[in-house]
Amino acid sequence: MSAALPPTHDAEAVAVAAERRWALIVAAIIAVLVLMMVVTGLHWAAMPPSRVETVDINTLHLKGEFVESNLGTAVDDDGKVTVRLIAQQYSFQPQCIVVPADTPVTFRGTATDAIHGFIVGRTNANTMLIPGFVATFTTSFRTTGEQLMPCHEYCGTGHEAMWARVQVLPREEFLARAQPGERMSCVPR
Repeated sequence: MSAALPPTHDAEAVAVAAERRWALIVAAIIAVLVLMMVVTGLHWAAMPPSRVETVDINTLHLKGEFVESNLGTAVDDDGKVTVRLIAQQYSFQPQCIVVPADTPVTFRGTATDAIHGFIVGRTNANTMLIPGFVATFTTSFRTTGEQLMPCHEYCGTGHEAMWARVQVLPREEFLARAQPGERMSCVPR
C-alpha cells in the first residue's frame, strides 16, 4: 500500500499566504519607520534645538564668560555648581577640575581652534567642544577620587597628550573649600 500524499496545491497555498502575511508585516514596519523619520524631521525643522549658544573665539580670552579668571569650578549664588573650561590644542584650561560627589554639576565649555571633546573616566560626562559654540550639560559623580579627562576628538599631532584631571571630593569637603565668588581648581594659580 502506498500512502497518499497531500495535494501540492494546498501546501503551496499555505506557503503563499504565510509569505504574504510576512510581507505585509515588514511593509507596515517600514512605513512606521519612514513616518517616524518624517514627523521627527518636520518637528525639528519647525522647533530647532534650544540653548544653541555662540561665543566669539577671537575675544574669548579677553571678555565674557570664558576669561581665564572665570575658568574652573564655582558655586553660584543659588548653590548650583558650574564648571567652565576651554579646550585648545593641546590642552584643557583648567588642567585640573574639582567637583563634589553626589551633586549636580553643570559643565560649560568651548574650543578655541578645532573640534575637541572629552569624557570623564567611567562616567556619563561626555561632550564635543566646537569653536564658536558653548556646550552645556549637567551630570553627577557618584564616586570620589581622581579621574582622567582625555580629549576624544582627534585634534592634531599632539592629541594623544591632551588630557586633564577631575578630582571628585566628598560633598562636605568640597563645600568647606568653596569660597563665594572664587573659582576652584586643584592646580594653584
